[in-house]
Parts: sequence; C-alpha cells; structure tokens
Amino acid sequence: MCAAFAASVLCAMAAGRASAAADKNAADQRQRKLIGVLQSDGPPQDKAITCKQLAIYGNEEAVPALAALLPDKELASWARIALEAIPGPAADEALREAMGKVKGRLLVGVINSIGVRRDAKAVGGLVERLKDADEDVASAAAAALGHIGGPAAAKALEPLLATAPAAVRSTVAEGCILCAERFLADGRRDEAVRLYDTVRKADVPKQRVLEATRGTILARRAAGVPLLVEQLRSTDKAFFGIGLRTARELPGPEATEALAAELAGAASDRQALMLLALADRGDAKALPAVLKAVKSGAVHVRTAAMRALERFADASCVPVLLDAALDENAQLAQTAKATLARLPGRDVDADLAARLPKETGRKRQVLIEVAGQRRIEAALPAMVRCAEDPDTGVRRAAVDAIGTIGGAKQAADLVRVLQKTADPKEQAGIEKALMAIGGRAGTACGQYLMPLARSGAPALRVIGLHALGCAGGPDALAAVTSAIDDTDETVQDEAVRTLSTWPSRWPEDDGVAEPLLALAKSARKAPHRVLALRGYLQCIQATRKLKDDERLAKVREILPLITRPEDKKLMLASLAKFPHPGALKIVEPLLKEEAVRAEAELAMLKIAQGIAGSNRQEARAAADMLRTQAKNPTVRKRAAQIIRQMEK
Repeated sequence: MCAAFAASVLCAMAAGRASAAADKNAADQRQRKLIGVLQSDGPPQDKAITCKQLAIYGNEEAVPALAALLPDKELASWARIALEAIPGPAADEALREAMGKVKGRLLVGVINSIGVRRDAKAVGGLVERLKDADEDVASAAAAALGHIGGPAAAKALEPLLATAPAAVRSTVAEGCILCAERFLADGRRDEAVRLYDTVRKADVPKQRVLEATRGTILARRAAGVPLLVEQLRSTDKAFFGIGLRTARELPGPEATEALAAELAGAASDRQALMLLALADRGDAKALPAVLKAVKSGAVHVRTAAMRALERFADASCVPVLLDAALDENAQLAQTAKATLARLPGRDVDADLAARLPKETGRKRQVLIEVAGQRRIEAALPAMVRCAEDPDTGVRRAAVDAIGTIGGAKQAADLVRVLQKTADPKEQAGIEKALMAIGGRAGTACGQYLMPLARSGAPALRVIGLHALGCAGGPDALAAVTSAIDDTDETVQDEAVRTLSTWPSRWPEDDGVAEPLLALAKSARKAPHRVLALRGYLQCIQATRKLKDDERLAKVREILPLITRPEDKKLMLASLAKFPHPGALKIVEPLLKEEAVRAEAELAMLKIAQGIAGSNRQEARAAADMLRTQAKNPTVRKRAAQIIRQMEK
C-alpha cells in the first residue's frame, strides 16, 4: 500500500513538472513573439500594445528590446510601463544606462521610472542630475531620490533646501519628506524628526511646510503634542486644518486630552470641527469635554457634540442627553433623542428602562419614545402603566411604543386600556398599535382581541375587526365572518371590507375563500357583493394550494356574478397568470366587449406565451387571432413574435 501510494505521488509530481515545463515553454514562445513585434517594422500602435502585454508577461529577456525604445518619443512611455513592472536587475540597469543617453522629457520619464522601482544603485546618478540646468530633470531627480530614500538620498537633498532654484525647491522638499517617511518606517525616528524639522523651517512652499509639520508631529508621538496644539491655535486655516488631520492620526491619550483641552477656548466654528476630530478618535477620555459642549453654546456646536457622543459614550451620558431632548430648540431636541436612540451598549438600555418609572411629564415621554426606538423590551411593563398616565403626550407615546415592540400580552393590556377611553384620537392610536401587534404576533394575540369583537360599542367592534384581520387565523376569521350579520351597519360594512382584504398570510390563512364566495352570491347589499367578489378573485389568484384546473373551475363558478367592467378587468388580470388553455376560452368572449377589450387582449397574449411550449396548437390559434384582430399594435407585434418563435 505504501509503495503504491509513493508511486502515485511520484507520478503526480512528474506530471506537475511536465505541466509546469509546458506552461513555461508556452510563456517563452509568447514572449519571443512579443519581442519580435518590438523589433519589427510594425506600426507604433502595435508596439505600444505589445509593451502593455510585456508589462504582464515579460521577463528579463524582453528588457533589451524595451530599452531600445527609450529614446523613441512615441514609444518611450509605453516601454517604461513594461520596464517598471518587469522584476530583476536587468530593468534597473537598462534605466540607469538610459539616464546617460536621453534628454529632456525622455530623461524625466526615465528618472520617474527609476523612482518607481526604487533602485538604490541609481542614487549616485540621480544626485548628479540634481544639478541639471533643466529644472524638470532636477525636480524629477529630487522626487526619485525621495522615493528611494536612505541616508545617501537624504544627504544629497537636504542642502538643496536652501540652494536649489525656486522652481526645484518644492520637489526637493517633497523628496526630503519622502526620505523622512522612509526613515520613520524603518524605525529611524530621530533622523525622520530632524529631516521633517529641516523642511518645516526652510524657505519652501506652504504645502510642503504643512506636510512636514504633520510628519514631525507623528514622528515625535506624545512629544509632538505641543506642536499639535500650536497648529490648533493657529489663525491660519491651513495650519489649523493640518492640526485637525494630525489630531485624528496621532495615537495615545495625550493627543485626546490636548484636543479636548483646546475645545473650550476655540471659536464656535472651530469647536464643531474639533468635536468631529474627537469623534473620529473614538477615545472616551474626551467624554467630559464633549458633555460640557452638549450643555451649552451655539446650536451647531451642541449638535456636533451630541453626534460625537455616539462614538464613545456610555450610560453616564444619558442625563445630559435627556435634558437636551427637552430643549426649546426643536433641532437640538431631535438630535438629542436620535443620539439616545443610537448610543451603543446594554448599560444604556438598562439605564433608560430604570429611569422610565421615576420620571414624569415630557421627560417620561422622551424616555418612552427612545425606549421604543431602541426596542427595549424590559421597558414594556412601565410603558403599559404609562398608557394610562394622566399626561396625554405620555399616554400616546406609550401606545405608539407598545405598538412598535409589544407582543400578544401587550395586546391584552391595550384592549383593557381601549375599553376605558372614549377619546377618538386615543382610540385611533390604540387601534394602530393593535394592528401592528396583530400583524407581528399573528394568531397568538387573537384571543386577546376577541373581547373587542364582542363589545357593546360599535366603534370598539370595528377596531376589533381591523385588529383581528391583521392577526388572522381561523378564530379571527370566524369572528369577522360573524360580524357580517351585526346589528350595526357600520360594523357590517367593516366586516365585509376586512374579509375582502383578508389574504395577508398566504397560503396558510386561506379559509376566507368560502365565506367570501357565499357573500358574493347572497349578500343583500350590492357593495358587499362587489367587495366579496373582488376578495374571492384575489384569493384564487394568491393561494398556492390550487392547481390551475382548480383555479379555472372556481372562476367559471363565479362567472355569472361578474357583470361589472371593473370586476371583469380584475378577473382578466388573474387569468393572465394562469398558463392554461382553458383560460383562453374564458377570455375569448370578452374580446368583443369594448369596455374590457384591451385587458382581454393582454390576458390572451400572456396566456398564449405561457402555453406555447406545452399546448402549441391552442397557443398558435390565440396568437393568430391577436395578430390579425387585436386593436393594440403592440399586442399584434408581440403575437407575431410568438408565432415566429414557435416556427423555429
């Protein structure tokens, strides 16, 4: 067994080596073909595309052919794309050699490519180019030295901060900053700080000073905080801006403390920006300063402070935000509530739930609203008690919140409260909550809604019907069906309307079809028959328990009842979804009725499309009829398409 296994492994290894060799041979052949294109007399555009391909597939063998294009004004940039990508020293050597052969823009391009490859062996040649009379060449050399980095590059660049021509000095400063970044990345922090400071104090463009200032603060770490504070206090917007950027990046509590300390003394427009920076740091050490900003000051500052709290606040912030939620300024109050709703942590939930029974008036209302938004189920018992609070605002907030997060048990509580109030607005609010709970909890809350269906007050019976319709289930259906014979006409009307829109839990809750059919056949009021008929058609269409033959049978059963054009259109819309040849026989006579002809044509077209694969003869006949007789030109065109597809 072991010998067999070893043999299979050796065979697999041999196959792998053979496959790798084949792949290498194919790659070599492809590269030789590409090199041949470069060495041919082909047009420049072909060679440009070849250079791009060699950037992907080329290796050192392609370097000579690419290097030969570096003096070519049309193809040099394309060749450099490939040379920048090809690994190995050959490409570096080719670019270094070219640096002594080309001039002007071609030389700038070569130097840029050397910078991209970070060729340390090119430092000497680049240092020589720093003295070039062509300012573009000198600038490119400075940038390339920065990308390469290291002591030699830094040593060559640093003196030029004072002596280079103005047009070159900015790029020299850029090169120094890049060298400093390289020092920092290599752990040579002191050298980085010194170089950053040299640039910062040199006569260079402001943007370079800003970059160096940021770099030296970050390189100094905690020791850079005083310089950071200096930027935050600067009257110059650019330096203040670099201070804010660096404050976001500088790690450690010292930076947070410094930024927070500067907050109080800053102008209001700067305070808002500093609060955003503190938020981005996400350091809880800023909490006292941010809470102080929440309590007083300009509206935009207080708003920014509240939003900052979402990043690092805890339950200790609840009292301050609750007070802010009562502010006379609507924007502040809304922001405070939104912040309370978004604060992270279960400790915040627990704090809010514990405060709810203790507070009164507007503050209690805010607590209820926030608890509802946060879906704090532990607050439900207190919310139920608040549904009978003396304060109208508290009562309504409690009912809304219970509707948002309550379950079957809370439905029973709301029914009890509903039976005690005669205020139409409060009844409407409770009705909305009960319907929401019914839709969410389903049949589980049906038993708690039944007292409303049996109430002596017609208004409460109507609310019960609406809530039971949302809950669904056999018992709820029986109660609503029974209400069709209620002594109050309003209740009767609502019972029929509820039944006609009943199928909200398909396919499980489809028992409504039978009472709807009975009502469509025998209702005393015409509007009731119409509603029942429409509801029944919707049932037939929605349920997944019926086969197409059964659906058609049920439609045929009620055809004598469908007399109004509106109901015929509804039936046609239902039939259009039945891919059954029998549906065509129901639709065809309706093509002669002008009021529904357009809908009948569309229904027949869809049915024909649906049965084209299974019932070709019937589908072809229907499509032929539409192609020659339909009034709608789009229907005629699509019917012709069906016929052509069937003839293929």
